[in-house]
Amino acid sequence: MRDLHQPRDPARHNGLLALLPAQDCSRLAPHLEWLPMRLGETVHEPGRELRYGYFPTTAIVSLVYILASGASAEQASIGNEGLVGMPLLLGGNTTVSTSVVQTAGHAYRVPGRVLKEMFVESPEFQRLLLRYTQVLVTQVAQTAVCNRGHSIEQQLCRWLLAMLDRGVTGELVVTQELVANALGVRREGVTEAAGRLQRAGIISYRRGHISVQDRARLETGSCECYGVVKDEVKRLLAGYRAR
Repeated sequence: MRDLHQPRDPARHNGLLALLPAQDCSRLAPHLEWLPMRLGETVHEPGRELRYGYFPTTAIVSLVYILASGASAEQASIGNEGLVGMPLLLGGNTTVSTSVVQTAGHAYRVPGRVLKEMFVESPEFQRLLLRYTQVLVTQVAQTAVCNRGHSIEQQLCRWLLAMLDRGVTGELVVTQELVANALGVRREGVTEAAGRLQRAGIISYRRGHISVQDRARLETGSCECYGVVKDEVKRLLAGYRAR
């Protein structure tokens, strides 16, 4: 029996699915399994073969590298604009990152073999996913630059804006520890940065919840890295047209 909460049209809830030609959507549709993704759930583990790809609808997944010391840092995050599991299509089948659910929600899961077949057989599917790969590469590279060259407060602003762009409401259910792990900084640093933003009236924070009160000032407080990634997404995906 169909889940009453399941969207009837997957293409309306994930940006990549929305950009696929009708014939590719029809081919992919029978293999899409709509499922919940819980906060903190591990989707892919480093060194293990990837069996599924995920098209998030309301969930957001973080690609995190965990050091031998236990410290971690986010390399990229993927929401309703993308696909979790790109190594399936690039020939590697494994990854050094851990894919973990950063914001609980839902996603469409699809077997890796189906994605591989479509990538080989559909030129449009391949063209679109290669463009998305460039988006991910840009995000990873810009995150590295941001972590090196910008303050924790600027990084926090960038991170919050990225969450909002993926359809998260004005309130995020997230702990300071999770944010610190994503940014690769100490939790005390996030506490201080969040406190400054709260005193300025840009956000309000209570245990486990961050509400954005003034998006315009949040953008002003962010660094250029946010705009670089957003512009690349727009250039490569928002303007995409199937041939």
